[in-house]
Amino acid sequence: MKILIVEDDSSLSEALAAALSDQLYVVDVVANAEDAWLQSKTFNYDLILLDVMLPMLDGISFSKQLRTHGNATPILMLTARDGITNKVAGLDAGADDYLIKPVDLAELLARIRALLRRGSVNLLPILEWGKLRLNPITHELTYNNFPVNLTAKEFSLVELFMRQPLRVFTHRFILENLWQSEEPPGENTIKVHIKSIRDKFKKVLAPSDLIETIYGVGYRLNPLAEKN
Repeated sequence: MKILIVEDDSSLSEALAAALSDQLYVVDVVANAEDAWLQSKTFNYDLILLDVMLPMLDGISFSKQLRTHGNATPILMLTARDGITNKVAGLDAGADDYLIKPVDLAELLARIRALLRRGSVNLLPILEWGKLRLNPITHELTYNNFPVNLTAKEFSLVELFMRQPLRVFTHRFILENLWQSEEPPGENTIKVHIKSIRDKFKKVLAPSDLIETIYGVGYRLNPLAEKN
């Protein structure tokens, strides 16, 4: 899952990005609403972590801008301001939840999980494909009840495939949605990750062709492998 952090305090944004990355989220960070607007039009995010006090356009105004243009991405607002009036203003502007700084990390992660669970009717608690079973909340993947230990990026790839198992995902789509915008790798990087996933699948006796290569296009889960 991909999260956009909009925060002008670099020390805080770096700490939040590190914590979220440790939880296997893909994270982009920007320091102002203008850059956040460009990012939101370019990439698909599962959640936006939005500071209220931003330079130029504040977080409440940016939230209104997103909602006015039909962007329904869940928004979790962060602010140093306390008080019912500010909370109401943020929620009325389209935010889905609100946290006061300094942020308790455990609470923040819990709020994020809650928003992601109800952020889309398409986000199922458990994803299944044949003997593959993926829990996007606990970040657990098993094949035939055997745990498959993946890196954060590998887990994101498998989750992407399992959300739309019959879709062929192009290299470009994968790069834009699973890598941070400032670190886009080459297509060979995807091949390396796919090979690593396949090797780990073999260790739990999953079919070697469970992830199918569509040459010249991209990858998908092999429809035939669902029955294995």
